[in-house]
Amino acid sequence: QVQLVESGGGLVQAGGSLRLSCAASGAIRSINAMAWYRRAPGKQRELVAVITSGSDTSYLDSVKGRFTISRDNAKNTVFLQMNSLKPEDTAVYYCNALIATVFHDQDNYWGQGTQVTVSS
Repeated sequence: QVQLVESGGGLVQAGGSLRLSCAASGAIRSINAMAWYRRAPGKQRELVAVITSGSDTSYLDSVKGRFTISRDNAKNTVFLQMNSLKPEDTAVYYCNALIATVFHDQDNYWGQGTQVTVSS
């Protein structure tokens, strides 16, 4: 079994910063891409940022220049540094990873979600 555990969400004023973390644990053989998604109230889930195993990154247009995704392969952890936060960034943020375990080929795993609220 694999678990993704997120941390770092919270309440922040507009213009502030938060750093999200997501640690993967379990019978992990390898981790391919890791990503952050978000779902705002009344909206569909959207991909915020993704980082490949080679550390190539891609971002949602609305967060480019404000958010930075990174990973620590030794700790099976992905981060999302969020700066210059706006009220429209308010959402539940979910960690996602493509993981191969000692028992199965690559599967898609999700964290439980962490709430980010940006006040105006």
